[in-house]
Formats: sequence, C-alpha cells, structure tokens
Amino acid sequence: MSETNTLDRLAALIRSRRSDSAQKSYTAQLLTAGPERCAKKFGEEAIETVIAAMGDDDSALKAEAADTLYHLLVLLESRRVAFGDVLHVLEGRMGTSGLAEKASRSGSAS
Repeated sequence: MSETNTLDRLAALIRSRRSDSAQKSYTAQLLTAGPERCAKKFGEEAIETVIAAMGDDDSALKAEAADTLYHLLVLLESRRVAFGDVLHVLEGRMGTSGLAEKASRSGSAS
C-alpha cells in the first residue's frame, strides 16, 4: 500500500468526520472548534515532533510525525483545502531545485 494512498484515505476519513457528533469524534471536535484551534493543535504536534527528532528514540519520532500528519490534514480540512490540492503543489515543485523554488517566491516568508 502506498503512503500517499494512506494519507488520501486518512484525509477522506477526516472529511467524513465533519458530519459526526463532536461528542463521539475527536476529529469532529477539532473541526467544530475551527481553524484557529486546529492550527494551534497542529503547531503543538509539530513542536513535539521537533523535540522527538532531537532525541534518539525512533519510535517516538515516528509516533509524533504521525500525529503531526494527522493534525495537518485536520487543519487543511478545517479550511476546506483539499489534500489533493497540496499534493498538486508539491508535484509542481518536483524536479525544481529547492533553492531555485524558494528564490522564485520573492517576498514570501521562509
């Protein structure tokens, strides 16, 4: 099974949780709370991933990275940004030097 397929399936599951009861679904709770809450939670998970990356426990890093990916997908759904659209942007960058791509975004934050 491809990793992208797993992320596509997770994004679809998160999208389906939008209609679930917030009392029965953590994902629905986050989506109901709105993009600001989802962004905060994503940021917390990203920081935990950075901390895990500085340690020696690969299993902790894997777990935190999984949490970060999940919360990124929830954040995207909270803004109704399709995961496929993000993949499309990444696909467009394939074969382009990271330095050249970054330089092409004049005036944008790094």
